[in-house]
Amino acid sequence: MKTWLNTEELGTMLLCLAGIWYMNTGIAWYWWLLLFFSPDISMLGYLGGNKIGAFMYNLFHHKGVACVLIGAGIGLEKDIVVITGLLLIAHSAFDRMMGYGLKMNEGFKHTHLGILPGGNKKRAV
Repeated sequence: MKTWLNTEELGTMLLCLAGIWYMNTGIAWYWWLLLFFSPDISMLGYLGGNKIGAFMYNLFHHKGVACVLIGAGIGLEKDIVVITGLLLIAHSAFDRMMGYGLKMNEGFKHTHLGILPGGNKKRAV
């Protein structure tokens, strides 16, 4: 099952990146590498504690939020908003392929996909 899910996430990521490439922004590839990982800046929310950190991380890694951005960008005819949404989906798919999921309030290593290595095995309910 994990292979199927990872294949799905890989396809999602590649489709979003192809969509960005198709939009032909003229931005150099090395900027895209930086932009691809930019949603991870949301981890700074953990400086305010686990609850704020989880909220900020999840906001920047939620595919539903990205879909709203894409829809708004299409409706407003703003390519940059569409590209932002596509980039968020691509990044989130990549993270999920790597085993990182949406965060729980217990701490960074507690995700909707399970507990990351090195995390506390006890999860508060």
